[in-house]
Amino acid sequence: MAYKHGIYGSEVATSLVPMTQISAGLPVVFGTAPVYLAKNAAKPNEPKLCYKYAEAVEQFGYSDQFGKYTLCEFMRSQFALYGVAPVVFVNVLDPAKHKNAVTNKKAALTDKVAKIAAEAILPTLKVKKSEAGQPMKENVDYTAAYDSEARLTITALAGGELYDVAEIVLDYDELDASQVTPGDVVGGIDAQTGAAAGLECVSQVYPKFGLVPGVILVPGFSHYSEVAAVMATKATRINGRFEAIALADISTKEAKTYTAVSEWKRAKNFVHPHLVACWPEVALGGRKYHLSTQLAGVICATDAKNDDVPYKSPSNESLKCDAAVTDEGAEVLLDVETAAYLNGQGVVTALNEGGWHAWGNRTSCYPSNTDVKDAFIPIRRMFCWMNNTLATTFWAKIDNPMNKRLIDTIVDSANIWLNGLAARGYILGGRVEFREDENTTTELMDGIMRFHVYFTPPSPARDIEFVQEYDPTYVKTLFED
Repeated sequence: MAYKHGIYGSEVATSLVPMTQISAGLPVVFGTAPVYLAKNAAKPNEPKLCYKYAEAVEQFGYSDQFGKYTLCEFMRSQFALYGVAPVVFVNVLDPAKHKNAVTNKKAALTDKVAKIAAEAILPTLKVKKSEAGQPMKENVDYTAAYDSEARLTITALAGGELYDVAEIVLDYDELDASQVTPGDVVGGIDAQTGAAAGLECVSQVYPKFGLVPGVILVPGFSHYSEVAAVMATKATRINGRFEAIALADISTKEAKTYTAVSEWKRAKNFVHPHLVACWPEVALGGRKYHLSTQLAGVICATDAKNDDVPYKSPSNESLKCDAAVTDEGAEVLLDVETAAYLNGQGVVTALNEGGWHAWGNRTSCYPSNTDVKDAFIPIRRMFCWMNNTLATTFWAKIDNPMNKRLIDTIVDSANIWLNGLAARGYILGGRVEFREDENTTTELMDGIMRFHVYFTPPSPARDIEFVQEYDPTYVKTLFED
């Protein structure tokens, strides 16, 4: 040690750790996108984080054909209707796989321009003078692009070989979203390359963006049993430590009336604490949306009004719709009594009571599972959020020396945070304890520590009753001055 003579200072780590702020309801959405229209097309099965509508359109394209291109439905709902961000999109429609070959398609040139209603993958396009002719050169003989109405537009260039031609012949590969199967959505891990596909990509979100998934959705495919089952499973353990919820839709093709919903739900095994079941679909201005899509918007908008703390139920919050409908477009009319029946079966629905609202607090495990932490949507989300916040906050403490200072830092930091949540009404109360009876000597010697977190999120006031009674004592007021 060097010889010292004077006054010196040093620093120690702060004994309290600020809690990490995370986005409680970050949607991770899987589906199909018209990437043939995208300026900078995202690769299939590659998560992309988008904060703006324009970002999403640039990377995935946009089409009003929501039934074919399900990511577009979510883009419009989340960004245009609810105005909430960000969103992680994952396109499972692969142009190299989900395509059809089109050969010798004829198109007339009018004023040197041909417009074709086609979903051609531009890199595969070949333009010829005749069926047996040689392909012309792009940007020499012609240009090809999509116009604002998503029509393939081919323009003959002056000095090129097509400039005086009245008709052209096209070969190309056409994108075919109908070829996407539930298996493509479920995905998996490639045994040769290790690449993830489909729902397996959920695990890539946190490493890529540093954001924890909050809500998993697959509009247009979540009514398949295998898809919903994998969604729920993925939501329970992301990256080995995070938790989320999944929003799935009950098929309105198969369950066309509210009385058929409960039987369908049981038959398809839509029963899981991390899975929210939705029925029917909703519509706005003639456009249909899966209820799961709009419920995600409601959840995000509600969280945004409450400091990103998911303690408030999405039930009785406004939907952006003007009708509830089936897949065929038939209107669904529910009153409070029939909507309550669906809620009692663990289904969230849409109710027009002084305006359209999401209606229902229960996850799909209800009524078979009535544990309050599992059966109420906001309480289930609070448990997920609590787990995720503690995991991200104290990750830096992993592998620190296991001593009293470490224990006090974790306990004190967490308790101060919980006290703050209670003061703001986000929880009724909470505390963290390091209990001797939960930490055995052998486990402590092996580097294992357990902290017991007690907390109580408020239950949604789902039933408010006023008891009326005739009180005859007030008759005496007739004799009072």
